[in-house]
Amino acid sequence: MINLGLITEGLTDQIVIENILRGYFNNPDLDITWLQPERDENDENKFTGYGSWSQVFAYCRSIDFQLSFQSNDYIIIQIDTDVSEEYGIPQQDENGEFTPEELIVKVIEKFKQEIGEDFYSKCQQQIIWAISVHSIECWLLPLYYQDKKKKSKLKNCLETLNKELIKKHNFRIDAKNPEYYRTISQQYSKHKVLMACYQDNPSLNSFVVEIASKEIVMVLEDEW
Repeated sequence: MINLGLITEGLTDQIVIENILRGYFNNPDLDITWLQPERDENDENKFTGYGSWSQVFAYCRSIDFQLSFQSNDYIIIQIDTDVSEEYGIPQQDENGEFTPEELIVKVIEKFKQEIGEDFYSKCQQQIIWAISVHSIECWLLPLYYQDKKKKSKLKNCLETLNKELIKKHNFRIDAKNPEYYRTISQQYSKHKVLMACYQDNPSLNSFVVEIASKEIVMVLEDEW
């Protein structure tokens, strides 16, 4: 079984990505390690340590990050771009706002600097980038909207998503409740749903294309 390590801003980001991975590989029983933030072994809805964009960069600079490649076949690194200017990545230049694809390239370049060029050159084939423009909530919009503009939104995604969540589930996700995110993103754990939706959001599309580029072959335990 291929092992996948997750480095994310927070617990709810991990939950969304886990369901996307299950859907992509069409496998509900993936071997996933929570690297940053670490989840509580006694309660998967809690995590130890800290979760934020700054902690993502801090982990990627650490010796723990380098050692993680010894026990994980692939490492998925997630970060939102809503406050990218706070970590040194502008969102526009004199020609206007960057496209999601342009912004993702710039964020990856930032990570290369944080990781260190030498180590990055050794481990880059094991890294899968999950750069959510501008938040991971944007990735969930295709599950709740048919309108192309809303499915591909980059800004105010939480507010837009909450409008439909109130109607369909009678809750909002402002408070980052893990169970709510699990309920919302569970549809992505179905291969057909993910394949039908991922191209509707630019950075979700980039993530799925990134996974595909690794040509990962999952061997089920009963095939060993």
